[in-house]
Amino acid sequence: MVTAAQVRALALSFPEAAASQHFDQPDFRVRGKIFATLDADGKRGTLKLSPELQAMMLDARPEAFFPAAGYWGRQGWTNFHPAKLALGELTGLMEEAWLRVAPKRLAASRAAGRAPKAATSAGKPAKAASQAREKKSARR
Repeated sequence: MVTAAQVRALALSFPEAAASQHFDQPDFRVRGKIFATLDADGKRGTLKLSPELQAMMLDARPEAFFPAAGYWGRQGWTNFHPAKLALGELTGLMEEAWLRVAPKRLAASRAAGRAPKAATSAGKPAKAASQAREKKSARR
């Protein structure tokens, strides 16, 4: 179970991440671009995932993840219930969200300095994120 305080701390642990507000809800940005949000009550958050990764998470954990409404959801914005996740699961997904909006040089500098990640408790989110990156690279 992840708490709202842990979501905030995790989001702010990424380089140049800053807390702000969007429609009176807390959000987390890198150089002005939103990569995650958290409802004021801390019971629901949102991540900017790729549509492919979103689909994998919806299939793997429908009790914990659901798409944002309308256009936003079709673009990969994915809602999650922190109370239904382990911190290890959320860490890899939060990083993917940060990488999607971080400037290329900033993202590359993080990747260059990052040690290999340990598998998450379930292993699925880290594997799903890796698979989504591979699919995206194959299309280029």
